[in-house]
Amino acid sequence: MFEKVNGKVVKVDVGMAGGVVARNGAMLFYTGAVSFAPHQIPGAQAMGGMGGLMGLAGRAMAGEHERTMLAQGNGQVHYGFAGLEVHVVHMQPGATLRVEASRLLANTAGLQSSVVSVMSSGGGGGGGGLMGALRGAASGALTGQGLFTTQLSGHGAAVLLAHGGFLELQVGGPNPIVVDPQAFVATYGNVQTELKSALSWRDAVGRGSGEAMQLHCAGQGVVYVQASEEKL
Repeated sequence: MFEKVNGKVVKVDVGMAGGVVARNGAMLFYTGAVSFAPHQIPGAQAMGGMGGLMGLAGRAMAGEHERTMLAQGNGQVHYGFAGLEVHVVHMQPGATLRVEASRLLANTAGLQSSVVSVMSSGGGGGGGGLMGALRGAASGALTGQGLFTTQLSGHGAAVLLAHGGFLELQVGGPNPIVVDPQAFVATYGNVQTELKSALSWRDAVGRGSGEAMQLHCAGQGVVYVQASEEKL
């Protein structure tokens, strides 16, 4: 599937991969008979067409996730973005990849794809689903983390992006791994996340630093962290 050319570029045989979904502007060059068309994660458009809170959530989902292109045909495509470091994740059966939308370069089209709120995979901090996502909006703005996260599962592969390289941290001990949300890239496996305030709301307002909020990761799997707090 995806093969690293160097630390910042991957290549993929689109035909063998069964199609590739990548963020706009990621295609560097290709050879062969490859076509490109706009792509959208299922569910975002339907929610965006609704009114009220559902419409608000749908528009946020569209804003963070719609800007992708589907490559199909027979040929080899090279992908990279803004000179950022790349990392290939090969998906295993039963595992789930949850990745910040801005930190996903590309994935094979056969993966099951959906959008979940940043609050929905944790036990507390606002609850799951739509209302949990809306309650999490203030936290997302404070930390610089997106309101919604891309969730991938099934057989295939995905490519992550990061500033300054990746740290691959094993999750599974008695204590959770606590991550600065601005350095968070993705979780892989069976990892639950919970966004918690490290300060009182009165102290945290206006600071905008990751230290005001902390992302607690527990369960079994891997959490990917970039060696920088710079937002992509």
